[in-house]
Amino acid sequence: MKELEERIRRDGIVKPGNVLKVDAFLNHQCDVKLFDQMGREWARLFAGKQIDKILTIEASGIGIACVAARHFGDVPVVFAKKAQSINLDGDQYVTKVYSFTKQREFPVIVSKRFLNPGEHVLLIDDFLANGKAMEGLIELCHEAGVVVEGIGIAIEKGFQDGGAKLREAGYDLQSLAIVDSMDPDTGEIAFREA
Repeated sequence: MKELEERIRRDGIVKPGNVLKVDAFLNHQCDVKLFDQMGREWARLFAGKQIDKILTIEASGIGIACVAARHFGDVPVVFAKKAQSINLDGDQYVTKVYSFTKQREFPVIVSKRFLNPGEHVLLIDDFLANGKAMEGLIELCHEAGVVVEGIGIAIEKGFQDGGAKLREAGYDLQSLAIVDSMDPDTGEIAFREA
C-alpha cells in the first residue's frame, strides 16, 4: 500500500535493534484517515471471505481494527487483553506471548463469551516481526473453535521470520507494507516490491 509506505518513509524513525518507530501516525497518535484507507485495502484483499469478527491485541491494534471493521460490515472487534483485571469475569481463553517491542512475555486473555465455535475471524495488528503475538491469537482461536480467515498486518518486518512462518503454515497473511531492510545510521527503509 503506497500511502502507508510513503507515510513510513516520511514520519517513521529507524532506531537501533531493528526498531521502527511509527508513533506519529500508527500506534500512539492515530491517523484515522490512513486507518480508513488500510481498512478499505484489507476489505479488498479479503473480499469474498466470511468475516464475523475481527480479533486483535491491545493496545496498538485496537484503533486499526475498529476502523477496519467499518469495511467488513461493522463486525464486532474483540481485543485480547494483556493483563488480568477485575472486569474480566467468567471463563477465559488464555495464552502467553513474547513481545518484540516490550522484550518480555505477557498473558493474552479473551473472554470465552466473545469467541464462539464456528465463527470466522480476521486477525489484525499493527506490526509483525517474529510472529509471537499472532501465534498467540491463533492458539486462542484454535482453542475457541473459530476459523482464522486471514491475518491483516499494517507493517511487516520482512527481514524477520514471523511472516514466512505464518505463510508456510498456510495462513492468508496480507501485510500492507513489508520492510525488507532498515538502516538506523541513515534512516533508510527499503520496502518489498509487490
